[in-house]
Formats: sequence, C-alpha cells, structure tokens
Amino acid sequence: MLTISDIQGCIIIPTYNNEKTLRRVVLEVMTIVPKESIIIVNDGSTDSTSEILNEFENQVLILKNEQNKGKGFSLRKGFKKAIELGFENAITIDSDGQHYPEDIQLIIEKGFENKGAVIMGSRNMEQDGVPQKSSFGNKFSNFWFKIETWITLPDTQTGFRLYPLKPLRKMHLFTNKFELEIEVIVRLAWKNVKFVPVQIRVKYDPDERVSHFRPGRDFFRISVLNSILVTFALIYYYPKKFLSIETLKLIKHEAIKPEETNLKKAFSIGFGFFMGIIPLWGFQLLIGIPLAVLFRMNKVLFIASANISIPPMIPLIIYFSLLTGQLFVQGNFEHSQLLDFSSAVVQNNIQQYFIGATVLAILAFIVGFILSYLFLSAVRKNSTPQ
Repeated sequence: MLTISDIQGCIIIPTYNNEKTLRRVVLEVMTIVPKESIIIVNDGSTDSTSEILNEFENQVLILKNEQNKGKGFSLRKGFKKAIELGFENAITIDSDGQHYPEDIQLIIEKGFENKGAVIMGSRNMEQDGVPQKSSFGNKFSNFWFKIETWITLPDTQTGFRLYPLKPLRKMHLFTNKFELEIEVIVRLAWKNVKFVPVQIRVKYDPDERVSHFRPGRDFFRISVLNSILVTFALIYYYPKKFLSIETLKLIKHEAIKPEETNLKKAFSIGFGFFMGIIPLWGFQLLIGIPLAVLFRMNKVLFIASANISIPPMIPLIIYFSLLTGQLFVQGNFEHSQLLDFSSAVVQNNIQQYFIGATVLAILAFIVGFILSYLFLSAVRKNSTPQ
C-alpha cells in the first residue's frame, strides 16, 4: 500500500473555531500518515481550539495566526512551510468533520499515478443532508471555472485536495479568504497543470459542523475574483491557448465589420443584453450564439454584450429582476436582502424573479439597442446593407 512518503507529501489542516470536530479529525489523520507529515494552521481561533492543539504540540507542526486572517491566508502559510520543509506535494483537508480522513489514501494513490497533477476530492453534492447553498455554490463555481480554464470538474469547491508544490513556489497568490481555493486552481490550470478528480465521501452533521462561509460577503468576493479571472482569461489565457495571429485578426474584423450597418450592430448588442439577463442561467450563450448565427448578427458584439452577466453583476441583475417583478407579482423579497443574497431568496420568490427578469431583459434590449445605435451613428458612417 502506498504511503504519503511515496509522493513526498504532507497534510495541511487549516482550522478556525472547529472545537467540536478538530480533535477527532487530527487523531484520525494521525492513524493514516506519520505525525511529522502533518501541518495544522490555527487561524486565530477564539474557542477551545488552542487547548485542543496543545495536546498535539510535540507531535505535529502547529502554526498560528494571532488574529483570524481567513482560510486562504492559512493555506498560503501552510504551503510556504511545506515548501520550506522540502515536501513536493501537500494534501489539504478541512477540520469541520465533513471529510473522511481514510480517503487520504485515495488521494495519495491518484497523486502517485498522476505525478505533478492537482487531485480534487469530488463530493456527491446531490446526496441527502448537503446544504442547498453548498450545492448551488458548487455549481456556480464549476461553471465559472469552466469559463476561465476550459476544464470541466465535478467539484471545484472541495477542500480535500492534493497540490503539487513546485508550481506554487514562484506563484504569488493574492486572496486570503475562501476565494483562494478558486484562485489557486485557476492559476494552476493556466500553467497547464493537470487536474484529476477522485470520488470521496462527505458528511454534513448539523449537530457538530460549523461553517464560516458568509453567503453575502463571501459570495461577493468570489464574484469579484471570478470577474477578474474571466478578464485575464480573455486577455491572456484564451489567446495563448486557442488563438493564432490570423484568428485574432478574424475576430477583430468580425467586431468592426466596416460593411455592416449600424442597425445590425446595435441589434446584436441589444440582443446580447437580452440574453445576458433572461433567466436561462448557464444556457444564455448556448441558445444565443445559434440564434445570432441564424439571424446573421455580429457574433463578437453579441458575446461581448451578453457578458453583462459577469459574476459581480449577477447579484445586481437578480436584485433588479426581483424589484421589477414586484410590479407584477407580490412576493416576500425585501430590499435589504441584496446584502445577504443567497439562492434561497430566488427560490422563495421564483415567479416574481422570472417575470421581473424577463421584463428587465426586454427593457435592456430596447435601451441597449437605442443607445448603441445613437452612439454608432455618431462615431461611424452607416454602410449600405449587404
């Protein structure tokens, strides 16, 4: 049977106020890997975490943040120490009890078979007991990871992973909270690091598990990060991966198209706004691009304007959709819920949201069409229709 020494790896356990589960997790991990391979990062816990860790003081390596800095900061600290100690791989596991430490063996075996790869523990997010917000958040994250990297993964929010440390040595990570787990895998993907998912078990026990994920603020931070990553993907990753100079010239010509009328360009932009807002999340481009081709619209302008639904805009689009829907359907949505947005807000006001989003999409089409047509008429001469 393979051991963690076969992959020259260590275990990193970030923890913050998980006193109900921490001791059990550490003890179970110690039965699977050598104590000298375990790094625990106490992220400024205010409960009895420090007292619990004192029991393991002379057995495992314990790092501490004097104040709560965030999971991402703790992981970065763990990576740095692991690199200093000469490890080549680091397996991360959460301390909230949702993971089964016995599955470390699965991660080790996959890591040995796929040297240099990121091994992602894949949870079954459809099983009973999985919080609805976790399932929604994971699907949301999977979608944007695919957009940013062109890689499909079943679980991009898992905390149970194996990281190859070599590509992290020269990588300056910027984020400190939960969003670091997105930043690091996207940037590793941009370095052409291989990703391998492996099925793991998961347990959500409401009596002992404590989640520190705050839907409002953390969702907003993740959305901002995804917006930045998508921008860099469009500017850097996509051209490098897919595009030749000739292809770039074709895209530029498609966007400008001197022979194309202002009317057609404005219609393409307005239609992009419409498809970006219409409540068909995940399918806007899948449906919109064939329609743009069918009606001979400007595909580049359509796709650009359809990206009105980039992550930072999504809460605002949903918020204004719900407000618009209130004109037609009375729900229980309150204005203050913009700051504490979660999937439950939409689910509890689904009819109001659907009607409001449809009306908002139509208004966006009209306004986008008129403003872009006026702008194009002012800056370029109209052309003869082809």
